[in-house]
Parts: sequence; C-alpha cells; structure tokens
Amino acid sequence: MSTSFQQQTDGSETKGEMIVQEHESEQEGERSGVGASVRDMAARLPEQLSAIGRDISRTIERAISAKDDYMLAVKVSADAQIKLGQLVQAGVFGTRAEAASFLIDEGIKTQTALFERVEQKLGEIERLRAELRGLIGEKKTEK
Repeated sequence: MSTSFQQQTDGSETKGEMIVQEHESEQEGERSGVGASVRDMAARLPEQLSAIGRDISRTIERAISAKDDYMLAVKVSADAQIKLGQLVQAGVFGTRAEAASFLIDEGIKTQTALFERVEQKLGEIERLRAELRGLIGEKKTEK
C-alpha cells in the first residue's frame, strides 16, 4: 500500500501523520482481489494436473494392454524420433515402439472418415477386378 508521509509544520506536538488517499485504497482492494484469484488458481492447479495425468495414464494403459501380434518397421523423421524419445524419457511409455504404436492408433482413430472412404474405394477396385477376371474367363472358354 502506498502512503504519503507529511510532517506537520504548524509547530504542534505530533511528530508525523500518515495520510492514505482514497484512490490508493481502491487500488489496494483491486490488488487484493487479483491476488486472491491467483492464489485460488494456484491452489487448484495440482488437482487439475493430477486429473490430466490420470486421464493420460488411463489412455496409455488401454493402448498398452491392447497388445498386437504384429511388428512393423517404420522410418520416422528426426523430429518424430526426438518426440518419441521425450515420451519415453518422461516415463509416459516404456519404449519408443510403444509410443509410436499409441500415436499411430490415435491417428487412425482421428482419421475415420478417410479410412471409410479408402474402404469404399477398395470395394470398388475389388468389384472391377472381379469383372475383369470374368471377362478374361469368358475369352478363355470361347477358344
């Protein structure tokens, strides 16, 4: 709180007097309100971080428990390699392979519309192949 200090110059017995101006007390009230809000947010922060950590852990546990029998060798960029290493270093995953597997699965989930379209096109391709095989089969029987 900022205050002004004035000496009395009229020769009376008082040595000094503190004068608080009105606008200064309003500013102090605003500062105190902001300080209380910051303290409240800081008090809730550990709880919120813990909740986020629990959510991430549950998601990772589900991904790890869904073990697949397939091994796949993939090339990744230097940046991807660093990011996968960071996930391992942070203790989120045990290996870079686990981290990559999780991220691939999550990427596939977010691209469901793409994969539905790919499946549709693959169905069309298979239908056309069967049609062509039928045409070739007809030509063989004609000979």
